[in-house]
Amino acid sequence: MNPSRVRAVAPAKVNLWLRVFGKDARGYHAIETLFQLLGLADEITVERGAPGVRLLGAPPALGPVDQNLSVRAARWFMAAARVEGGITITMTKRVPWTAGLGGGSSDAAATLAALNRLFGDPLPAGDLLEMGSGLGSDVPFFLSGAALALGWGRGERLLPLPALPSRPALVVPPPAPVRTAEAYAWLDKDRGADDTGEFATVIPADALTSWDAVRRRAHNDFEPAVAGRLPAIGHWIDRLKATSAFLVTLAGSGGAIVALYQTAAQRDAAWQTLGGDESVLRCETLEAPPVMISDQ
Repeated sequence: MNPSRVRAVAPAKVNLWLRVFGKDARGYHAIETLFQLLGLADEITVERGAPGVRLLGAPPALGPVDQNLSVRAARWFMAAARVEGGITITMTKRVPWTAGLGGGSSDAAATLAALNRLFGDPLPAGDLLEMGSGLGSDVPFFLSGAALALGWGRGERLLPLPALPSRPALVVPPPAPVRTAEAYAWLDKDRGADDTGEFATVIPADALTSWDAVRRRAHNDFEPAVAGRLPAIGHWIDRLKATSAFLVTLAGSGGAIVALYQTAAQRDAAWQTLGGDESVLRCETLEAPPVMISDQ
């Protein structure tokens, strides 16, 4: 018997490293990145409802309902799975948006996975991944079942990796807004027309197996371009680096900033040093994706 309602947790992500290369034939920049799930998360609940797709709980600042990634994911799923009737999606937002934390992509992935569970798994995992890739480059990672994964292409090609031990984190919501297209344009301008960012490299296996190794490789190509144009972001990066964090990075293309610590005591002391501001969020990296809950 299929459940009447499915609840899914939609975690944020941080790119522990992020390299940006040249554009492919479709005009997309190729990337190489190491994705890591964070405990900071939204919640998505899906249940059968009136005909169509209804979205509840989404903050108005997210924009028109028809453009919401969860709504688009639900409509695509219903068409592909030939589901009749309607769906109600209830969203509880905790992940800052337009932040580089993948909140919208994670919501879309959670919606797809929850709907598949709600209707008895009519679509195989490969179809969900293909659908997710069409919605956004980060969606496949959130569907992958991995807490840590190496991504390349547009981020839709993934190598799931053994999880690293959980580490406490601080997340500073965007001190200045950053649009992804804008960040890419800044990066391209700074590099110049003849520099595609391409280089040959070998990633040693042991670079993916410990926090020390990841820290040594950590780098975000967007950071100089974004922080150089938005001083508020550069200011927060400098403030976090002055704490006991072992890794501080711009989240994706921005504008949130994430700092990782060895212990919760170090993280909490840093939070106090930064003023105990409730807008600076405390969480941790995850060792496994959250599980879905089905209600009969």
